[in-house]
Amino acid sequence: QVQLVESGGASVQDGGSLRLACVASGPTIAMSHMGWFRQASGQEREFVARIDRTGGSIDYGDSVKGRFAISRDNAKNTMYLQMNNLKSEDTSVYFCAARDYGYSREDPATPGYFAYWGQGTQVTVSS
Repeated sequence: QVQLVESGGASVQDGGSLRLACVASGPTIAMSHMGWFRQASGQEREFVARIDRTGGSIDYGDSVKGRFAISRDNAKNTMYLQMNNLKSEDTSVYFCAARDYGYSREDPATPGYFAYWGQGTQVTVSS
């Protein structure tokens, strides 16, 4: 069972930057895609970004394009989310997700595509 632990969440001012990290442990050799989702209070979980194992395929949610950047370091079993020009609407709990290799009918931008989840890290942006 893969375990995921997020870190880096904090309170920042509007326009600020943060970098989140997600460290994976366990049988990570079979992990393929990893991703970030976020969930604000009372809202559904929202897709933020996704990256394949090589970093050659990356997708972003429309609300973060041009401001956020996803990356991963497989040697460290770590995925990152660089968040720039943060806005109050980015305030959420951010979750790390991962899945093993294999076919899935699920949309890669939906929570159902991923099998493993972290506990989340809070990001608060204030004006």
